[in-house]
Amino acid sequence: MRRRRRVAALAAVLVVLGVGALVVGLTSRHSDAPATPHASTTSRAAAAPARVGRASRTQAQLAAVRRLAAYGLPLYCGGRSKKLVALTFDDVPGPYTRLAVAKLIKHHLRATFFLVGKEILAYPGLAPLENAVAAVGDHTLTHPYLPGLSQPEMVHQIAGNKVLIEHATGQQVVLFRPPYGAHTPAVDREVKDLGMLEVLWTVDSKDSLGANYAGIEHNVLAGLHPGSIILMHENHGQTIRALLTIFAALERDHLRAVTIPELMEQDPPTPAQLRAGGLGCGAPVTTGGGG
Repeated sequence: MRRRRRVAALAAVLVVLGVGALVVGLTSRHSDAPATPHASTTSRAAAAPARVGRASRTQAQLAAVRRLAAYGLPLYCGGRSKKLVALTFDDVPGPYTRLAVAKLIKHHLRATFFLVGKEILAYPGLAPLENAVAAVGDHTLTHPYLPGLSQPEMVHQIAGNKVLIEHATGQQVVLFRPPYGAHTPAVDREVKDLGMLEVLWTVDSKDSLGANYAGIEHNVLAGLHPGSIILMHENHGQTIRALLTIFAALERDHLRAVTIPELMEQDPPTPAQLRAGGLGCGAPVTTGGGG
């Protein structure tokens, strides 16, 4: 029964994917990136080990995420034993995507973006730009309050967006964040059945609650501890303004910003931490805003 519902949800999103496929096609034809000349045989041979190395690391990260996803429990933080943090951005893409990506590239930092299907279609061509600096995750098709939906509607929102993101970015989607952080056992089961890890957060920047850039800086810096997962929203100009201060604090505290898959591969929480939820992160979880 669950499988039939999921198949129905994926079939229902094919109309959206028709638009998404067009978007991806247009992106590939009208990319801002300069054309790359054909490499010589020697150059291709020299680049091959690097490609193999990247592919191997990616597979190790995906395997680490899937090991944790098998528990069917939300993730709030990493293992907290290494000086790594995860900056995450919800409601992507949007008007500040190019700027956020440029800032991350300039400062050699990584992040995780949680994409909304309707925004992928509203800002065609932007989703693939995030591949350079980020892992991507599912944030539903239209950002609804999932506990208020019927089972088929909930499945459609999650499973349909997963397919749309994979078509738009070319990345395997193994991460999910529920809008507003609102989830139920049924949502948790669906996310697990789809092979995704449900990602919540350790610290809420409160940008979605209207915090100005100074407030965002204060909230994020207070939670910059090893293993922390920081919730921000890329479509808030005040958040973009706060990034340079946040980046400076990372450098000052010798912390490295990585993607969620990188954090799970290098410093995952223990099963006991995962079962403890927010309390397993060693600090109260900030609530009230959400993604």
